[in-house]
Amino acid sequence: MSPPDGLDPDQIALGVQQPWAELIIRGVKTLEIRRMNTLRRERILIYASKKFSTYPVAEEMLDQHDLDREELDYGKLVGSVEIVGSRLSTPKDVASACVPEELLAGNHAWELVSPERLQKPLDVRFLPYGVWFYPFKRKQNNSNNHL
Repeated sequence: MSPPDGLDPDQIALGVQQPWAELIIRGVKTLEIRRMNTLRRERILIYASKKFSTYPVAEEMLDQHDLDREELDYGKLVGSVEIVGSRLSTPKDVASACVPEELLAGNHAWELVSPERLQKPLDVRFLPYGVWFYPFKRKQNNSNNHL
């Protein structure tokens, strides 16, 4: 399976559980909270993981944003977003991260802008194998995979 027309096979993807993937694509979640920093400053694809988040706040986000858990996309590329920065998270990030303050402590906030939804969610050829993955080509063995 090659990427659909218009998708770059070299574009990297980030796996994100629902409902966070949907909130990123809607432009509601503008901070992705991760344990590690990232040096990436580029447009990335968003892959909606096959599993729904186990954090209790995920259920709250469904209600708050009028989302139906069963209608969300799972195991598909759903869109793209640009990473423009990464910094330590602060208590002020609660609304932009769509998570409670206790999930922010000691973590990094990846700053996201310009979300774009794909016209149709897409299957991937290769499943995630880490934080970053290439959905349409085999894993590359290079030291930049952690960025």
